[in-house]
Amino acid sequence: MNPSITAVVLAAGKGTRMKSARAKVLHEVFFRPMIHHVLDAVTEAAITACAIIVGHQRQEVLHALTDYPITPVIQEQQLGTGHAVLCAESACAQAEQVMILCGDTPLIQPTTLRAMIAAHRQQQAPITLMTTLLDQPFGYGRILSDNKGAVLAIVEEKDATEAQRAIREINAGIYLVDRHFLFAALRQVGTDNSQGEVYLTDIVAIANRQGLSVQKFVHPQAIDVLGVNSRIELALAHATLQLRHNHGLMLAGVTLYAPESTLIAPDCAIGQDTILHGNVQISGSSTLGQGCCIYSGCVLHGCHLGDGVMVGANAVLAHCAVSAGAVIPPLTLRSGD
Repeated sequence: MNPSITAVVLAAGKGTRMKSARAKVLHEVFFRPMIHHVLDAVTEAAITACAIIVGHQRQEVLHALTDYPITPVIQEQQLGTGHAVLCAESACAQAEQVMILCGDTPLIQPTTLRAMIAAHRQQQAPITLMTTLLDQPFGYGRILSDNKGAVLAIVEEKDATEAQRAIREINAGIYLVDRHFLFAALRQVGTDNSQGEVYLTDIVAIANRQGLSVQKFVHPQAIDVLGVNSRIELALAHATLQLRHNHGLMLAGVTLYAPESTLIAPDCAIGQDTILHGNVQISGSSTLGQGCCIYSGCVLHGCHLGDGVMVGANAVLAHCAVSAGAVIPPLTLRSGD
């Protein structure tokens, strides 16, 4: 447990690049709103206190989070990430450190968060920020470091010089900050930038001006900190979570001939030695016994198959119970028997 840490998840933005009437964090990635994946990672990292910053479509966002023990914080006007965190000051009153994350990073893993917490405690710096390296860093804040690797500042894309835009190390948008420093620094942040907003990133420069150490936690897997800002990135995040889940199934004894085209909801159970051909979709809490064979193009929703069942290609079954050893012909359409 990490009772001394409060997580602050930023979920107030509109997400205009999604070209959608729906709040960005509510778009589904691998069967769930993307913000659910972020909150699951926080929970599995043993962080028990969590504040969610909401603004745009806040009622819809909070309605989607009713199963999570969160503290809602309303940001009436979207005046930047720094302003959003400042709104959560009272929600963080009991914390020693504040972990700041974005609600649009569904690929972040709890192991990464736990490693960052351990590094922060070892380094004993007031700020640890997560960075990663990108071949194409366009759109991300660049990390400015000295010749010893200490972080001097983060410069946003729109405020960066041409030389700074060539830097490959980027801000992953996840911070672990000592609470007293965080809120004192945020009250000093101005709006002298191209967006006229309070940038959370400016706390790094403030720490340096005060002679305080700013450490970084470099995460080697850039995909884990992907921010979903478009339908293209949404599809990439979905495919990544799908493959992670499928790899787990294969390690547990399930054969997937084409894991990149096989979609299995996380609430489904697949028995050992079952074989799934390509373009199979299984959802709705379906269960498959051991030694089944599901041929290509099948769709199973809410189904329960005994051991040794064979389902022919392109069959579509919904809410069916299939006895052990049964053979379902190809192109079968069956519902609710």
